[in-house]
Amino acid sequence: MSAIRCHHLIKRYGETQVVHAFDLDVADNEFVVFLGPSGCGKSTILRMLAGLEDISGGDLHIGGQRVNDLPPQERGIAMVFQNYALYPHMTVRDNIAFGLKRLKVPKAEIDSRIKEVSDTLGLERYLQRKPTELSGGQQQRVAIARAMIKTPKVFLFDEPLSNLDAKLRNHMRIEIAKLHQTLKTTTVYVTHDQHEAMTLADRIVLLRDGRIEQVGTPQEIFERPRSAFVAGFIGTPPMNLREMAVHGLDGGQCELRGGGGSVRVDARRFALEGRARVTLGVRPAHLHLETAKSNGEGFAGEVQLIEYLGNEVLVSVGQGGEEIAVLLPSAAGPRLGEPLRLVADAQQVHLFDVATGASLLRPDAVLH
Repeated sequence: MSAIRCHHLIKRYGETQVVHAFDLDVADNEFVVFLGPSGCGKSTILRMLAGLEDISGGDLHIGGQRVNDLPPQERGIAMVFQNYALYPHMTVRDNIAFGLKRLKVPKAEIDSRIKEVSDTLGLERYLQRKPTELSGGQQQRVAIARAMIKTPKVFLFDEPLSNLDAKLRNHMRIEIAKLHQTLKTTTVYVTHDQHEAMTLADRIVLLRDGRIEQVGTPQEIFERPRSAFVAGFIGTPPMNLREMAVHGLDGGQCELRGGGGSVRVDARRFALEGRARVTLGVRPAHLHLETAKSNGEGFAGEVQLIEYLGNEVLVSVGQGGEEIAVLLPSAAGPRLGEPLRLVADAQQVHLFDVATGASLLRPDAVLH
């Protein structure tokens, strides 16, 4: 058993509280990613799990055992850091074996485990090299091998790919995903990179200011963001958000107006009763150029910036003193300065409370 249970975890530094009543259950063999902007508390919580930070309040259980007061080496965890933390004067083999030698594990067992982890991670031919003779990706594999060889109950990864270039990050992300599929070890992974989170996680824990903003599968968080913060943070390019006035609410269709544009939505999908204003959220991929069927809806503006992305272009349209972004096929890409009218897919828009940012989408609303 390697499940993790966090009950009302709190972290304070003096009078300053940085983690607020953190509640989370991580299932046996689950891969959970802590995601959020810098300073949201994700690495602090990970270090609390590892025993590298004292817990100011609450209870932490790993494998059914309360571990608040246990030192790191007794928690059954292994941690992979952002900076690899390899010993430069030791060979790769000695770096991998270091923890087991300290525990006085028999040499034959160490040799057997080294062969197993080096075969899994493709490190056989590097075992006699020093870390300085390896690439960044190879050094990260050594750090993972050093964690794997302890056969931990739980893997903890603290932004392990941040120091790699884009190509190596992509390669190592795939390697970590394959490794988890093979080992099935309970894993908690910290990153600020939403692409890593969306492709690796069974569930994402999105944090903001030391609190959980939303927990869910990548698909749930992308398709049903619970707040404007989640909607704006998840998705590349980010969701367009703007305040709109509610008109003609009669239980069926209603019109949202603001910033020189308008959108008609099915009012039955949203909790709009008594609301004069809402925050509209629409992803760039859910906007299209005006057609004869648009009925005068949309947002008119002028092309201010075009970013070529290959098959698509990301177009920034200046509109009503603001900008709205739209993804269009490259073949249909407009020219700088060209006037456009953009229409939102009414079945894909999101509405949020202006004051709290909470989603107004009804729980039973169907997404298309």
